[in-house]
Amino acid sequence: MKTIKNKNMIFALLVSCLLSNTGCDRSSFTPSGDNPIKGSGDVTLYTTNNSRSLDFHKSFVDFSKKDNMAPNTITLDPATKFQTMDGFGAAITGSTCYNLLKMDKADRLKFLTETFSDKDGMGMSYIRIAIGCSDFSLSEYTCWDTPGKENFGLQKEEKEYILPILKEILAINPKIKIIGSPWTPPKWMKVNNLNDLQAFDSWTNGQLNPKYYEDYGWYFVQWLNAFEKEGVHVAAITVQNEPLNRGNSASLYMSWEEQQAFVKKSLGPQLKKANLNTQIYAFDHNYNYDNIDSQMGYPWKIYADAEAAAYFTGAAYHNYGGNKDELLAVQSKRPDKELIFTETSIGTWNDGRNLSKRLIEDMSEVALGTVNRWSKAVIVWNLMLDTQMGPYREGGCKTCYGAVDIQSSNYKNMTRNSHYYIIGHMSAVVKPGATRIGSNKLQDNSIEYATFQNTDGTYAVVLLNKSGEEKKIAINDGTHHFSYAVPAMSVVSYRWAK
Repeated sequence: MKTIKNKNMIFALLVSCLLSNTGCDRSSFTPSGDNPIKGSGDVTLYTTNNSRSLDFHKSFVDFSKKDNMAPNTITLDPATKFQTMDGFGAAITGSTCYNLLKMDKADRLKFLTETFSDKDGMGMSYIRIAIGCSDFSLSEYTCWDTPGKENFGLQKEEKEYILPILKEILAINPKIKIIGSPWTPPKWMKVNNLNDLQAFDSWTNGQLNPKYYEDYGWYFVQWLNAFEKEGVHVAAITVQNEPLNRGNSASLYMSWEEQQAFVKKSLGPQLKKANLNTQIYAFDHNYNYDNIDSQMGYPWKIYADAEAAAYFTGAAYHNYGGNKDELLAVQSKRPDKELIFTETSIGTWNDGRNLSKRLIEDMSEVALGTVNRWSKAVIVWNLMLDTQMGPYREGGCKTCYGAVDIQSSNYKNMTRNSHYYIIGHMSAVVKPGATRIGSNKLQDNSIEYATFQNTDGTYAVVLLNKSGEEKKIAINDGTHHFSYAVPAMSVVSYRWAK
């Protein structure tokens, strides 16, 4: 028996090394040192603590046959239903694709499988891409930089970087959802302001000339069709990334009045005419509307026009300013419209590579914080940057980290940062189509959680222990219950069948 046990342990170690992107080192997902490796159980768990001694550690527990409810017992209420989930993921920018394509193909496949596979990985299920360039592109461009419809076309970055990576991801997870966002329209469509209407030859700032509304709507349709012809279906778009940010390296100022008019007069009708069921999300910017009084409540001001509102699925938000409770305010005003969270960053300004701090804060603020406020999706910014925080565009962010940082000297060794873990902990157990369901509220404020039921009937709970102490948690679904000692300063994801 001793020989068999040793063989099993060696086999488990080899499997963990094969699934790891960088081999058996501490940056890989390997079973934690002193915990026994159990091969099965009623409930599957993934645990990460802020010291990485538990590094997305997979384990199992069984249902209890005894009445051993802990003081902290979470009781699920499947009859109370909130939003249906679309998914969780990251942005696949030009910079991300550049770094991924620098990796050995075998290493890249392991990493992408670990990240996107629903069977052999975390199962990340949502991707954001730029329509044209972003501040994390290899150059500044759109797909129509010269007037004349014959001059529209996908560009080098899309053909040689974005599309190849998207196709590799889709081969791993064909059901992945993709949303596209423009940072700027073609420069020839821009003016300095809506009064002077003077040509504005700059990637940064400017406004969309109303006389080009029809052309810009045509541009969206052509871009969507071009990706479709490449086998990449883009299910949703936002009208403008950060429409109130004039200062990004590629940007456009677009007030709610302009966005409402453009979608009502051009984009919405043109998508309909082209038989495209592409979802349109409004806004795509900060909770505080960049403190511009006239732009407060941007989405619901757009929705006030019923004809325009009919084209919008909902609104998208970032968290670079303001409070996440704005999601509750928007949902209460228009519960018929969806909410998604489309961007957040880590970097030097928030100690972004310090997992001991960021894991807890980002899980609370970004993942659980938005989902528990009606967000149907959570997407973080760059999936991968290098250890020099790039490549990036001048005028964009020079101090951002990726969800994963890869060593620029060898494009092999990598560090998984907080954003990789918080998305992975959601996507590993909460699948597209899952419904967030009700549960009781615990008295212990150091514990945060969200509860779900997947389309296959399985239950999922994602839980954060913010305290410096281990917490004994019991979970009860009305039929089964089980308990688990949640490590201090950790995230745990659970999934089990009814």
